[in-house]
Amino acid sequence: MSFKKVISAFAGLLILCVTTLHAGDSAAFVDLGFSPDGGLYMFAQYGVKSGTLRPWADMFIVDVKRNDFIRGGRVSYNHDKPIDAGQEGSGALFKLIAQNAGLAERNRISYPNQGQPLYIALEGDPAYSGENITFRDFFSGIFYRASLIKTVTGQGEALKSSFYIRLECTENDNTEKTFVIGTPELKRPLISSYCIKKVLIDSSGSALIFVIEMKQETENGHDIRYMVEALKF
Repeated sequence: MSFKKVISAFAGLLILCVTTLHAGDSAAFVDLGFSPDGGLYMFAQYGVKSGTLRPWADMFIVDVKRNDFIRGGRVSYNHDKPIDAGQEGSGALFKLIAQNAGLAERNRISYPNQGQPLYIALEGDPAYSGENITFRDFFSGIFYRASLIKTVTGQGEALKSSFYIRLECTENDNTEKTFVIGTPELKRPLISSYCIKKVLIDSSGSALIFVIEMKQETENGHDIRYMVEALKF
């Protein structure tokens, strides 16, 4: 390899390291499915801690009507060793699912009964803001317009934020309904921004899930984490 190629490779690696340092660690979102009636929804996130390279995973079950976690519906796993080269941390999620197999069974969660995507954010789309989106359920014919309204206060360690979603629905007969989804009074520490990344609907068409990406500020930049907001029709 020529000296020029070595320098180019090193520069590329340096840029990658700087980008990683700035972004912190990024979680991956996983749809784990609904209960048969769409009343409960299970999802997970996993990743690798940027400082220690140790994989981790979180798993949640949400009561869709209450838009809140069920009792005992939040579990986590943190591995005690760093990943090997080429791995991406999904093993931590598999470990967590195996350790909590009864949680899904007791709540009748079916892993194949995943949500049908009604909206998926397209990276690089100049029209995408993460805060104002429109989409349609072609099966029911309902047209949706969603606005994510956030409030951010403070700076540094005092930074806190909250948000809610205003959802407008227009049916085939032009009947309009408006819903407010979320908990705007809940102030989340160190979360600086929110984006709508996906919208899912269950097979019965009665449960709507908004997948929200959050940026959590850290000493080295920010971490990416996920949560959901739920609506039961």
